[in-house]
Amino acid sequence: MSGRYTSRSKHFDFIFIDLICVEVSFIIAYYVRLGQEQAVPGDYTMMNIIVILAHIAIAFFTECYSGIIRRGYGKEIRHVLVHNFELLAVLLAIWFFQKQSSDYSRILIALFVGIDSVLMYGARCLLKSYLRHHIKTEDKLSRVLVVTERADADELLKGLTGVNYVSFAVQGVVVIDKNMVGQQIQDVDVVATGIDMYDYVRTNVIDEIFLNYGGKSLNHVVNKFLSMGVVVHVNLNGIITNVPNAVVERMNSYTVVTTSNNLMSAKQKIAKRLIDIFGSLVGIVITLLLFLIFGPAIKIQSKGSIFFKQVRVGKNGRKFKMYKFRSMYADAEERKKDLMDQNKMSGLMFKMDDDPRITPIGKFMRKWSLDEFPQFINVFKGDMSLVGTRPPTVDEYERYAGHHKSRLAMKPGVTGMWQVSGRNDITDFEEVVRLDNEYIKNFSITLDMKIIVRTIAAVATKKGSI
Repeated sequence: MSGRYTSRSKHFDFIFIDLICVEVSFIIAYYVRLGQEQAVPGDYTMMNIIVILAHIAIAFFTECYSGIIRRGYGKEIRHVLVHNFELLAVLLAIWFFQKQSSDYSRILIALFVGIDSVLMYGARCLLKSYLRHHIKTEDKLSRVLVVTERADADELLKGLTGVNYVSFAVQGVVVIDKNMVGQQIQDVDVVATGIDMYDYVRTNVIDEIFLNYGGKSLNHVVNKFLSMGVVVHVNLNGIITNVPNAVVERMNSYTVVTTSNNLMSAKQKIAKRLIDIFGSLVGIVITLLLFLIFGPAIKIQSKGSIFFKQVRVGKNGRKFKMYKFRSMYADAEERKKDLMDQNKMSGLMFKMDDDPRITPIGKFMRKWSLDEFPQFINVFKGDMSLVGTRPPTVDEYERYAGHHKSRLAMKPGVTGMWQVSGRNDITDFEEVVRLDNEYIKNFSITLDMKIIVRTIAAVATKKGSI
């Protein structure tokens, strides 16, 4: 299941806590074995670095964290031991090829593996216990809409919600063969009928659909939801064909076929987030420098805050505050309605040449895309990514047709396919949607890197802002 702990997910929290255990265990083993010796053979600083890098590599390139929260405490012992023996195997392989095994203390290595196994197991168990008790209260759980017939609804909802640990939130249920809107089934609200369920998804935060339906129109229903950018899980009581990226997986006690415009792999999710964190930290440092340079000019030329904060719509309809350096006069939003007849965009976005609401310093900052840098704060917070789709304003989003929502299937980005494809020349909103969906369907880390490079080149040559 996307957006939560599943067999495909990696867990930064567990990776980080294990990394702490690895480092603490190495330090303890070192001082227990060699702390009192004056002459210590071998480069143990390098050994420490190798152990840390090996842990990160194992976490990234293996499935050792898949389904970690659902694993029992007995099975966790085996996984911890395997992890530590993999660390040991990496060390032994390096020493063997470098012919250095005799330079290091075998007792120290044995102590390290033993201490780390105990600490890692204890830390994982404590963290799992905490998450199992608190994850239900997190507001960023993936939100699931259940679509089913009335006869199956009770048993289906019991199977989805009636377990001790649920890693997703059932937002509501759609009964397709009976109008029960306003009623509850198994304490879950009936929120729509089969007729208006698409409109409900369009106007509410829904990440995934659990579809328990086997009618002749199944393919149409699946593809209709896919066109809105949500992930679709089909209970195998129904048979589905000719849909993209379909995989079979478990959703609690049910086996489902999951399909989406693009199913990111665990490695891609980790790599994209790491790139976002690193890039946002660099961007935040530059933002601080720009604040010192341009902040006073922004205040002098127009009353108001140096930063402009606006509610935007992110992944699948989530709202967040996006930050920019203020480049317009304080009354810009009020004046927008008087300028709508000069809008050069056809569709749901606003853009005009020589916008009179922009301050002189704002024109300079926009020319070089300097006003965009505070968005790196949003990237660091996780509301945005370095590369994605541009987040619409709330009023734009509220006028979306169903297929427009598909461009919100991934986190919005500071830059994206539209921005590097001639942003200043594109005036048709449907073309923006097409480019955004092209990015989503063809996502890869390589594509992200290409877009970042093209963005830097476009800004440097003043051929387009981000």
